[in-house]
Amino acid sequence: MVNLIWVCMTVIGIVFAMFNGTMGEVNEAVFSGAKEAVTLCIGLISILVFWLGMMKIAEEAGLLKILAKLFRPIVNRLFPEVPNDHPAMGYILSNMMANLFGLGNAATPLGIKAMEEMKKLNGGLNEASRSMITFLAINTSSITLIPTTVIAIRMNYNSATPTDIVGTTLIATTCSTLGAIIIDRYFHYRRSRKG
Repeated sequence: MVNLIWVCMTVIGIVFAMFNGTMGEVNEAVFSGAKEAVTLCIGLISILVFWLGMMKIAEEAGLLKILAKLFRPIVNRLFPEVPNDHPAMGYILSNMMANLFGLGNAATPLGIKAMEEMKKLNGGLNEASRSMITFLAINTSSITLIPTTVIAIRMNYNSATPTDIVGTTLIATTCSTLGAIIIDRYFHYRRSRKG
């Protein structure tokens, strides 16, 4: 459905530009935007590779296991339907650690695997379970200590202090995660009272 919306927006924009006589500006915007996107991606790759390397070092040093052990009691309370020794729990914790360090792109495959494992726990149904909904809410809002992608973008655009946003990001993502958990719990209890 989203692909259809994007295609419709593109076609409507091109047709409008043709009738409005601004096709030259559209072409210029397309090519300059493509050039800027490639430049931005190359800049992001360097930062992402650095932080993925740091994550690998933290994993080898056992830091991620310590953090996962620290967060396990909280995660067990958030996902009571997921058994402690189930693979889904490992993927959930790994996804949360990757998001904690601002590695959204690296966290995505872990999140997909967590959802696949929770779907198995849900009997393979196409309807989302309580744990799947909670995970989606937390993953979308996730607390971030180091917003690596945003820092990389700020560095690409020659920010004098690209890391100034760390404190603000931590406060904003903490509020968004707490809000997501509260709303998730509210609707869960409201639904369970009706059912």
